[in-house]
Amino acid sequence: MAQIKDNLVGIDVGGTFTDLICFDSKSKSYNFTKVFTSAKNQSQGVLNAIDKASINLKKQDLIIHGTTTTTNALLERKISKTALITTKGFRDVLELGRRTRPFPYGLIADFKPLIPRNLRFEVEERIDFKGNVLKKLNESELLKILKKIKELNCESIVIHFLHSYANSYHEVKAKNLILKNWANKYVTAGHEILSESREFERGVTASINASVQPILENYIYDLQQRLRNNGYKKELLVMNGNGGTVSSKIVSKEAAKTVMSGPASGVIAATYVSKLSKVKNIITYDMGGTSTDVSLVVNNKPAVSSETEIEYSMPVHVPMVDVRTIGAGGGSIAKINEAGLLEVGPESSGSDPGPICYGNGGKNPTISDANFLLGRLNPESLNIKENIKIKEDTKSILENEISKKLKLNNYQSAEAILKIANNKMANAIRMVSISVGEDPREFNLFSFGGAGPMHACELARELDIPKVFIPARPGLTNALGCLVADLRQDFTQTLNISLEETNIKNLHSILEKFKSDGVSLIKKQKVEIEKFYLEFSLDMQFLGQTHIIKIPLKDAKPSKNFINKEFENIYFKRFKVKLEKILPIIVNINVSVIGKRKELDLKKLINFTKNEKISYRKVYFNGKWHRTPIYLRENLFPKFKQNGPAIIEQLDTTIVIHPKDNFFVDDFGNIIIEIYND
Repeated sequence: MAQIKDNLVGIDVGGTFTDLICFDSKSKSYNFTKVFTSAKNQSQGVLNAIDKASINLKKQDLIIHGTTTTTNALLERKISKTALITTKGFRDVLELGRRTRPFPYGLIADFKPLIPRNLRFEVEERIDFKGNVLKKLNESELLKILKKIKELNCESIVIHFLHSYANSYHEVKAKNLILKNWANKYVTAGHEILSESREFERGVTASINASVQPILENYIYDLQQRLRNNGYKKELLVMNGNGGTVSSKIVSKEAAKTVMSGPASGVIAATYVSKLSKVKNIITYDMGGTSTDVSLVVNNKPAVSSETEIEYSMPVHVPMVDVRTIGAGGGSIAKINEAGLLEVGPESSGSDPGPICYGNGGKNPTISDANFLLGRLNPESLNIKENIKIKEDTKSILENEISKKLKLNNYQSAEAILKIANNKMANAIRMVSISVGEDPREFNLFSFGGAGPMHACELARELDIPKVFIPARPGLTNALGCLVADLRQDFTQTLNISLEETNIKNLHSILEKFKSDGVSLIKKQKVEIEKFYLEFSLDMQFLGQTHIIKIPLKDAKPSKNFINKEFENIYFKRFKVKLEKILPIIVNINVSVIGKRKELDLKKLINFTKNEKISYRKVYFNGKWHRTPIYLRENLFPKFKQNGPAIIEQLDTTIVIHPKDNFFVDDFGNIIIEIYND
């Protein structure tokens, strides 16, 4: 594969830090920086990172940007005031949902739909599930509703009609009429975002798009202006949740697709790095300050799901990298619950005041404090000075809050905290692997994030995973994901017909049309593409079932026999049962078009320096203190081999290698740890 010859900048904006990686094509070298994210305006944090890295924007050929703008807006409910217009009789679909409850027990629960009832309106129109028009759209009634929406000072509108996936005629007509009488362009027709059955999921997804569209567009416009004023004239790409990128010029049209793009970029980087190192199957494990994200990558292909749920009753049914998140990070708080048991998370101490060992006034024991007391964290790596008070405060609080109540010493309590946290993270990994029929023992654990490499060995041992893979820059992996991500367009259409009754030529024509549309959209973006990859699949189920299974197709012209056999095989692998007398149903047709960019040289992610000086300190493992060598990552050249225990320190993380585990450095500067199991 050809090497990239452009100067590139990858920028990932996280909740706490904005990370930047810059690639210089002439020297094949990298520049890194990390600054605090600007809470009021993320684009200012982006410019701060560019300034700190001393990047001349006039000399850059491409900037790829990952943002949490839409994700944070949804989670914090800081969204645009949005009105919904739906089919008469279906005003409360967003609230009724799937007849579930926020909490499985108790009679009282609090749930607020994305769009409140006073902003949801009904209009007379009706199309059936076959696409037949039963009642024409009442245009005069629609204009009266629009007048009310204007009086309520709404900024955005979503049109969500029943069965628009089968026939979008009324939604298109309503949108055109509204745009002629509406002050802005923020009008989302549900079928444009998700042409799929199930009115609840389609309605919520369209509502998410409408409610974050103005926010994303304003942010991107502001960022573009700031970049332009500083001399940047080229294309700006934005990460999507599907792991691909899209031009900033069109990204806000489908704003919902940028949700969860942060975790996705980490998975894309992990896939890219492991493929270069000829490792096919990995479980990505990204542990940060407040949470842990895990995902499955089989044969260098990340798992992609169209059934992501951001929080209770907020499904986003567009293709996204399948990432599971749990509340376990370095700042997760450990406490004794009412039953007298030790629990860890999901509450976090955050960055202010943070863990006790940060010395900023933290009063709650955390995972980081446990690592600190066990000698695994160097005070200098926490940006604090070694002093007796911080150690004494950490010991004192842990003893009063945890140790005395459990009748353990502080070191036993610290190990117990880590054990519980590791078990929680192990369960998340089981959810992305065993629950879909994959054996984690056949994978490598690809560990990154600021805290991930500290826990990876114990986590792998718990799951019988044979090897841990630590990339060259664990704490900057998401920014690297922006740098290496390809362009991508996804398409879905509901068919909802038995395989037996399917017109196979019609199915082929839909696949070909989506392929053509995707290639055309990517070609319009001013980015050099080396070649196109196509992914075809079907969402299928047996007659009478609710949940669907994705069936990959080899090309755009599969036979019915091939589809049937693939469905039976994948269903059996997942559930270990055959249902030969029940009809298979094709629910949805899916096509992904991927514009593959040229390969990036990763061999200079670490600037190696020859310095064989090794320091030592006592580190607590399995109930004992061990005299442990402390290495600097820059001193570990490719082919370096050593046995554990060991601590490896670098700018963006600390790597903890347990006794009897072996590790070596590969040609790209990645560290491979071989896990010892009795």
